[in-house]
Amino acid sequence: MDSVSFRPEEGAIHFEVSCKAKRLACPACGAADQPVHDRVARSWQHLHFFQFKAFIHCQVPRVACTQCGKATQAPVPWAAKGSGFSVLLEAFVVMMCASLPVAHVAKLLGVSDDRIWRVVRRHVDQARRQEDYSCVRRVGVDETASRRGHRYVTLFHDLDERRLLFATPGRNRSVFRDFVADLQAQGGQPGQLTDWCMDLSSAFQAGARDSAPQAKVSFDPYHVVALSHRALDQVRRAEVKLEPSLRHSRWGTLKAPQNWNLDQLTTMHWLQRSTLKTTRAWRLKEALRRIYETACDRTTAEPLLRRWLSWARRCRLTPFKKLAATVKAHLEGILHHFDSGLSNGQVEAFNAQIQAAKARAKGYRTDTNLIAISYLLCAKLKHLPKHPWLAAAERA
Repeated sequence: MDSVSFRPEEGAIHFEVSCKAKRLACPACGAADQPVHDRVARSWQHLHFFQFKAFIHCQVPRVACTQCGKATQAPVPWAAKGSGFSVLLEAFVVMMCASLPVAHVAKLLGVSDDRIWRVVRRHVDQARRQEDYSCVRRVGVDETASRRGHRYVTLFHDLDERRLLFATPGRNRSVFRDFVADLQAQGGQPGQLTDWCMDLSSAFQAGARDSAPQAKVSFDPYHVVALSHRALDQVRRAEVKLEPSLRHSRWGTLKAPQNWNLDQLTTMHWLQRSTLKTTRAWRLKEALRRIYETACDRTTAEPLLRRWLSWARRCRLTPFKKLAATVKAHLEGILHHFDSGLSNGQVEAFNAQIQAAKARAKGYRTDTNLIAISYLLCAKLKHLPKHPWLAAAERA
């Protein structure tokens, strides 16, 4: 280090560093003992010193190689190529972005959020390239909303390791081809997959058949029961026009009984004594939900589901008759859940975490940014830079 300049009026400390070597190895081809062509002034922002910003300045040599014919800038040990931040500051940025919105981190450092996004994306991409997916066997698939206007990102999760494997815009069958390509790039093979867990989307089912036909499909219980919630609400909405007493009963009919508040308890006691269609619909919904609560294996679940199907087909409620047809068409995948024990519960928890981050940030401008944050929060990446303070404590 040549000099340190403290400028309180600017709120910054400047470090001047130089390299006086006249001959260096070529950064491009590695040829030894090549002449320095010229020097280029470069600056990097470093970790703050107390309340002051810190900057490193250096006249970086460019090597004119006689072997490859290129004039290449020499690397510096304190920063990555092309970055305007030091390595330690980048590590701090990545760890901060796992907890704070990127815009807040940018404001703390006094830079644009575009610069922070570039750092996050680069480190996430580097860390993902070092991940090993050769042991992935069971995969959960779900989508999460990225922006208004029915824009979605599909997420693929390792259900055994509970980590995000892959995220991509869209929710059609082609996203499975993208996942398989990424899986192979990380050392995995589609032939090694044994199970998919997903909702009843026809696009997802087609993508799963195309990508790994040997893997069995389990339909997530939450999404199956959610279809009964939708059918119940359709019945209630149609009947409330003739029975005004049903107004304000929606949440009571959709909630599990143990979660009713006093008003909902009163409403539901009245509803269960009535002969309304909504009462029948609620009992059908509750019966389907109880199958998942009480059945511990396929042997127990199958007769219960078949009896429920018979009831739903004869219930004279059009939404539930349609639901019965849907359940019958997907019965094998619904029953396979009881064999595999798989659900997307952890996937939904990750989705909630991603949506909470999106809400804190007041949305993300691009799907690329949302995907980068999703990896940072949920992929359990092992090769991200360590927080500089924690790394120093470990060395001590």
